[in-house]
Amino acid sequence: MDALTQYASSDSDSDGEQRTYAAPVVRQYTINTAPDIIGSVPAQHELARYVGHDQREIKHNMTYAELGQPLLGPLDSEGEFSSKQTTTASGTAEHQAIDETTFRKQERMFRQQGVASDPSIGADGQMVGAEATKRQRRKRAAKGDAAVLDGENAYQGPWAKFEGDTTGQTSGPTAEQLAEYEERMAQTSGSSGPQRVKRGSVTAYVAGQDERTLFHGQHERDYQGRTYMHVPAELRATNDVQCRVPTRLVREWKAHQGGVSAIRFIPGSGHLLLSCGMDGLVKLFDVHSALRQQRTYIGHAKAVRDISFAPDGQTFVSSSYDTFSKIWDTETGACKQRLAAGSAVPYVARFYPDDPNSVLVGQGDRRIVQWDVRANQVVQEYNQHQGAINSLTFFDDNRRFVSTSDDKSMRVWEYGIPVVIKLVADPAMHSVPAVALHPNGKWLAGQSMDNRVVVYSTGDRFKIHRRKEFRGHVTAGFACQPAISPDGRVVVSGDAEGGVWCWDWQTSRVLGRWRAHDKVAIGAAWHPREASRVATCSWDGSIKYWE
Repeated sequence: MDALTQYASSDSDSDGEQRTYAAPVVRQYTINTAPDIIGSVPAQHELARYVGHDQREIKHNMTYAELGQPLLGPLDSEGEFSSKQTTTASGTAEHQAIDETTFRKQERMFRQQGVASDPSIGADGQMVGAEATKRQRRKRAAKGDAAVLDGENAYQGPWAKFEGDTTGQTSGPTAEQLAEYEERMAQTSGSSGPQRVKRGSVTAYVAGQDERTLFHGQHERDYQGRTYMHVPAELRATNDVQCRVPTRLVREWKAHQGGVSAIRFIPGSGHLLLSCGMDGLVKLFDVHSALRQQRTYIGHAKAVRDISFAPDGQTFVSSSYDTFSKIWDTETGACKQRLAAGSAVPYVARFYPDDPNSVLVGQGDRRIVQWDVRANQVVQEYNQHQGAINSLTFFDDNRRFVSTSDDKSMRVWEYGIPVVIKLVADPAMHSVPAVALHPNGKWLAGQSMDNRVVVYSTGDRFKIHRRKEFRGHVTAGFACQPAISPDGRVVVSGDAEGGVWCWDWQTSRVLGRWRAHDKVAIGAAWHPREASRVATCSWDGSIKYWE
């Protein structure tokens, strides 16, 4: 710079002129590290202190308290947003729910009466529904005249029924309608005597006809003269392989129209499977080699509710709503005997394991009748229940048996002695319509109507095992038959949604579950010889075989 100044001075002197230069201007910039970008509007200033749920960038500084406050949203019942928040994997959530029992109670009330409690916050017990404002109590019928004992306007007193109550009244078709139906069916069939049934066609059975059977195979006997009753060699020895939960479907049969009621494996080998259904038919399937239907037994005019094999498997008994229990020959399909005690409907029938000539039948008129097949007469009656009999199970080396009923009780009997030796009943107890015996004979697993499989001890003190129960499935209202694996390690049962559940016997832990049917899975049976093979049946009319 000094050199340039001197050069300029010398140059100006030579020219005779003097020049003046302005001082350089230095500009200074002020950097604001926190600029005000909110503005002067109070609403903008208020909203700027919150972080939106979809905001990915913050363009201004915020305090630690502002960064830690909840996102913008509605307040809870106490006027705060973060008081009841729960941290979840996807963020935070506020618990706003009612317990399962209260929800089901209000849902049933709304479905039946059209009203329910208002679940809104601050409703304070208000009711909602179409009839909430004019809810009425049920009215009782007139008490009648105290001077009239019978007939119209008879005295009812405090026992008068409610208006519209049909309890105790007969329902269903009248005698004239029933006679017209039977006459029409007889005309359709052509005659009331036995008929020749063509292969592949099964007609309905009409009361009064002879029982018949239909063989579905090509030959009833093989080249050695053996029928399907012959036990395969590989199934004669006991299999000690540990049972596991089935994982794949082996075969499916469209067995019955209107639904399947029950399925049973033949005792011992298990190479044959027996089924009964709502169409009044009983069918036999080969589940070992051919995997096809072998025979149909036609002999019931109404739905068949239950079936049971004799201990040797040569015969079985079927119980139907047509008031008959019939004993059939498994091999030939012939009906050997008809059992009917009055007009009562037989709900369940069991052969006495030590004497195949003795059959116990549980009926809808609260009685258990013991039949002597050779004399074709009732030799004993067990009459202590207050409702229809649902199941009969022998235990303690077949010296005792337990019966369950719609009266929500279980009664233990000595075989041949019509005196109850143990009564299991409790006000909180639910009905147990289906029971399975553990392979060791020390336990009973019963399907309770409160969505549980309960366990009872069969020792000297018949009692419930309160620390062992199996939960998770929904069976309320359906008598889903449970089953236990031959090694006693796995419990299997269907549910009301068509699913199949498997539990560990020791820990009560769920081992597996899968969707098997479109409707309620009413029955499950475990193969007695082949490990990990299970058959299930449903009200959709199908039978499925799993392994």
